[in-house]
Amino acid sequence: MLDGLRIIEIEGLGPAPFAGMLLADLGADVIIVHRKGGKPAPGMPERSLIDRGKRSIELDLKAPDDVDRLQRLVARSEALIEGFRPGVMERLGLGPEDLAVINADLVYGRMTGWGQGGPRAMTAGHDLNYISVSGAAWFSGSPGEPPLTPPTLVGDIGGGALYLTVGVLAGVMAARAGRGGCVVDAAIVDGSAHMMNLLMALAQTGGLSMTRGQSLLDGPHWSRTYACSDGGFISVQCLEPKFYAELLTRLKLAGDPDLTSQFDRSQWPRQTALLAGVFVRQPRNHWEHLFAGSDACVAPTLSPVEAMAEPHMAARNIWQQIDGVLQAAPAPRFSSRPDATPGKIPVRGQHTEEILNWLEDD
Repeated sequence: MLDGLRIIEIEGLGPAPFAGMLLADLGADVIIVHRKGGKPAPGMPERSLIDRGKRSIELDLKAPDDVDRLQRLVARSEALIEGFRPGVMERLGLGPEDLAVINADLVYGRMTGWGQGGPRAMTAGHDLNYISVSGAAWFSGSPGEPPLTPPTLVGDIGGGALYLTVGVLAGVMAARAGRGGCVVDAAIVDGSAHMMNLLMALAQTGGLSMTRGQSLLDGPHWSRTYACSDGGFISVQCLEPKFYAELLTRLKLAGDPDLTSQFDRSQWPRQTALLAGVFVRQPRNHWEHLFAGSDACVAPTLSPVEAMAEPHMAARNIWQQIDGVLQAAPAPRFSSRPDATPGKIPVRGQHTEEILNWLEDD
């Protein structure tokens, strides 16, 4: 879908590389600039899954010849993305103003936790810090317990990479319309707070309370995960009364006076304990079979490996094992390209000679 769009990605960690992967999944020519002679960050593999579909060139951005090569790449590209603290690229002579001289239409995507400005902009932080300050972590976990540390899906990916991707594509559209290049300031605190607007809409009708455990999505017995007898877990989230009625019918609890008041907040803790006592009596597959095909909004909580074999996930071929790496298929899907497959994961510097030859020939 993005054939013809070339994007330069400066090697980094977390959300910026993920945004590059998403853009490559969608067909963009993403050239990742790996550090010459560098090694992956601690805990990361030599060939990273989030580099799939990209072309890799190794450059030393402190060496004049390689800076010149990067500048020539920028001249032939529509966007650049980087994920350093504010000022790092400027000190290399590769900040937005420097590169605008080379390409006035360049969309310069900047990915940070705190943003390019503000009191915290120059301080270190990680995913949990950003979503804690933004308010996005407030409703995680059970009432009476400290908020949980969620996976990086909420901050790095949701509030970071996805907003960077949208921002870059919006900037490219504007540049192609003749409005020139721009800088995209994608901050995880901004994006994760923006994601909360769906919940803020509930606050307008009283459905969201700033007291943890008293809102429609973080307190009820019908909106949580329960343990099963085999150590597995089952998720329940039947918000609408007709779906809640289906839950009780399947559990043979319809008409039970202890469970009829679905929205009485004062009863939620006791009702949660009642359902916990029900679900823990049977293994997960019992509940899977009991609720199969129903509208009770009940589903198993699966690991990625288990999800790969789940019938619905398997039918859509969502989880795939490619070259020994478990990975999810590109998303979203398009009617014009229904069978999109992930690109190959490059070796660091794999395309250096190819790209340098192209720069010389162009």
